[in-house]
Amino acid sequence: MIFGSNRDFNLLVGINRELLSDVVEQEVLYYKLSLEDTEANIYGEATSKSYWSPLKLNCLITRGDQVVTNDEFGPDMSRDVSFAFLRQDLVDTSMVPEVGDILNWQEDYYEVDTVRENQLFVGRDTSYNLTPYGQQFGSSVSIIVDCHITRRERTGIEFEGTTY
Repeated sequence: MIFGSNRDFNLLVGINRELLSDVVEQEVLYYKLSLEDTEANIYGEATSKSYWSPLKLNCLITRGDQVVTNDEFGPDMSRDVSFAFLRQDLVDTSMVPEVGDILNWQEDYYEVDTVRENQLFVGRDTSYNLTPYGQQFGSSVSIIVDCHITRRERTGIEFEGTTY
């Protein structure tokens, strides 16, 4: 195989990292759910959740339209958003996205519903190859988290006023 080596992949990561940080410049604060500090009841539910300190990450953001519904409690706004992270950025910061994590973007809070990892460099996954040379070619490029907007009060996260 001529193309798709680790060297080629590292070049792709470097170019994408520069694009995300210097051109696109979309940043989010990522709050990782701390399972050790969150107390669950006998049903496995938590009335209040604890999160680690936020981590500032660059990403691509695809946001859906705002949808306003009216019911007996009044109007309520919802929005679905996808955040695409460069997988290597998450590896470098030891971040493993999971359902229930919170992202803060433009003063709104989004709860992670699904985590997708299906963009592969040269269509190969180095962790699953049947050929002896397979671990030398290909890799996972990005991780995409699909989220829905949630109220800050529901997260239990308080604004700290800190620069990141």
